[in-house]
Amino acid sequence: MKKSHFLPILISLSFICCNNTAKPRVSVNKKNTEIITDSIILPGIYQTDEYLDLLLDKKIAIVSNQTGLVNDVHLADTLISLGLNIVKVFCPEHGFRGTADAGAKVDNSIDDKTGLPIISLYGNNKKPLPKQMQDFDICIFDLQDVGVRFYTYISTLHYVMEACAEENIPLIILDRPNPNAHYIDGCVLDTANYRSFIGMHPVPVVYGMTIGEYGKMINGENWLNNGIKCELIVIPCKNYNHNSKYSLPVKPSPNLPNDRSVELYPSLCFFEATNLSLGRGTNKQFQIIGHPLLKNIEQASFEFTPMPNEGATNPVLNGEKCFGFDLSESESIFDIKENQLNLDLLIKTYDLFPEKDEFFKKSNSLELLSGSAEFRKQIENGLSETQIRETWKIGLENFKTIRSKYLIYE
Repeated sequence: MKKSHFLPILISLSFICCNNTAKPRVSVNKKNTEIITDSIILPGIYQTDEYLDLLLDKKIAIVSNQTGLVNDVHLADTLISLGLNIVKVFCPEHGFRGTADAGAKVDNSIDDKTGLPIISLYGNNKKPLPKQMQDFDICIFDLQDVGVRFYTYISTLHYVMEACAEENIPLIILDRPNPNAHYIDGCVLDTANYRSFIGMHPVPVVYGMTIGEYGKMINGENWLNNGIKCELIVIPCKNYNHNSKYSLPVKPSPNLPNDRSVELYPSLCFFEATNLSLGRGTNKQFQIIGHPLLKNIEQASFEFTPMPNEGATNPVLNGEKCFGFDLSESESIFDIKENQLNLDLLIKTYDLFPEKDEFFKKSNSLELLSGSAEFRKQIENGLSETQIRETWKIGLENFKTIRSKYLIYE
């Protein structure tokens, strides 16, 4: 298959405009089918001239979900239309079409549109089994990450890289911008005590890297089993840096419906270790906080009632009227900053909550999310945000030194 056969798909890219308000110049050089652009951010999937030749005459597996789109067409459909041999799809948490609840079991199935077998990489089969790696020559990874340690797609990446390394199968990462790449914050995970699928590596909560950069770090820091290396090819984004404003064209999971939820997710996810609702079962997921016990708290004037919906078939506090805070636009009692974790949300809500023993869940979920045994104690003992941040300082500086070795973008 010659590159000229890919010209129609390249020309179609001239109609995309991911984020910029000014109308960019996009054209195609017909001599070498190279996209010529200025100013618009192009995820790796659009750099077809950099990876299609690697797929010719190969049997191909894809790791993707609903975010793996070229314009409005899925990567799998695009490659099939080009006559390439796609043999299967691996999908992460939330499934191939991205509608499953967080933590829900996702079964293997057949994709209705393509007829491709879909293998779930969640539940008991987080890492592809050797028998599932035997019928393809190369693997493509295309998932939209949000740059937060406990968002499980980087754990899926780890296991896919490990499985590919063990079977000597090359892995292509089609890189995508990280909407939370503009800062680095949080406690570095204590992997000796709190390693889990929601945190596998010694990185802070917000690590300021794209998923392609993160894959390079997994390889370079010898985090795969027995220090094995994955043959990794990262197809970078164009016109992107870590401070680029990037609005996700497709929601990355059912309960991150918009830019505001993605922005607040790193800070609000700590509330997953509490008995409060974070808006699952509403249309403001990860933008509101509430609980029935906040009813008589003057500052907690916002009301909502969680009910089952897509991605939350049995939400926390299902059917109970909750009182709390709407953060979807602004909230005066909280000091919300754009370039750091907002511990003020958790500290003030804990201080206002009338039954302190009922605030946190009776499990180690906060330790797993925060990555530390100290975070719960710090909140309960009334430490200030400044005091808590001081305990993160050395770990963050060490991580930034490691991170710098693997950056693709400024």
